[in-house]
This record gives sequence, C-alpha cells and structure tokens, in this order.
Amino acid sequence: MAVPATFTSADFSGKFTQNSSLSDSMDTILEHQGVGWVKRKAIHAISVALSLRHYKDSAGVEHIEVSRTIKGSSSEKAEERILDWKDTRNNDGMLGPVTGRARRIQVSELEVNYLKQGWTTDTVQHGVVQMYTHSDKPWTAIQCWGVEEIKGERRYTRRVKFTGPKGQEVEARMVYDYLGPL
Repeated sequence: MAVPATFTSADFSGKFTQNSSLSDSMDTILEHQGVGWVKRKAIHAISVALSLRHYKDSAGVEHIEVSRTIKGSSSEKAEERILDWKDTRNNDGMLGPVTGRARRIQVSELEVNYLKQGWTTDTVQHGVVQMYTHSDKPWTAIQCWGVEEIKGERRYTRRVKFTGPKGQEVEARMVYDYLGPL
C-alpha cells in the first residue's frame, strides 16, 4: 500500500510492514552478519509491524522512535534513533554489540551511488535519513530512508549498502506497505 501524497522524508511517522514481494532478499546480509540458516528462515517467515514516531526535540534535533511488533504477538521491541551523527552502542540480541549513528543528509552528499538512486523529488528536497552501523565481527551497513515511486505508487523504502567481514558487498532495498497513521 502506498504512502499518502502528504507523506515525505521530512516526517516518517506512521505504521508499516515490509512488502516481501517488492523488497530485495536480506538473506545474504544476515548470513554475513553471522545469523544462522534456521534463524534466517524464521526471520523470513514472520511478519513484523513497524510504528515510527518522528519528531524534533526542544533543541530542534530530530528523533525517530521505532517500535517492532511481530504480528500475532504482544511482544514489542523499541529503539530510538537520534539524528545527531553521534555514535551509540547497543547490544542487539541477534547481532550482538553494534555501534551506530544517524543523521539527515542531502542525497547529493551521499558517497555511495546506489544510495543516491530512485528517490522522489520531495525526498531529494528534504534529504534522506542515513544510518551507519558497524559491528565488532566486523561488518558495516549504510542505510538510507526515503520515498521512492515503485510501480506507480509512492513507497517508504530503505536502501542498504552492506560490507561483510571478508569485504563482501551487498546492495539491497526494503520496500514497505503503509498501514496508516499512528
């Protein structure tokens, strides 16, 4: 389901679920992150609902609160992204210790060509949200959030440039169905 015409990368607030038929497979990335085969198959079999709350604090710094709920379950996992480009360290249950940072950046400033492609005019105008994450394993992932037009519909997407522990490079896109406002 498409996002409303009023939805832009200036405010990602809403409810979403990943559209597996429009998204690229994340299996290779998960494998290079050290996630075992059985766990990868389980991840692909479940449906996760995302709730994003995007706001600015009193100092004008952007925050995105992300809540993940497995459909049919009452358990919820929440995390907050502060768009200040400062490192934060988390212990991800599946991936172990990871360090990440986030910011808003203009598409023209991105260094990876794949991350510059496909964005709508309004996303280019407002910029994308960029996440940079790395692990001690070691791997790195650069992820950009924005809006793309796919099959004639505006969609919330995330583009990922992943580099694995042995230098393996993977580019992938996640496409989301819009479920409605918060």
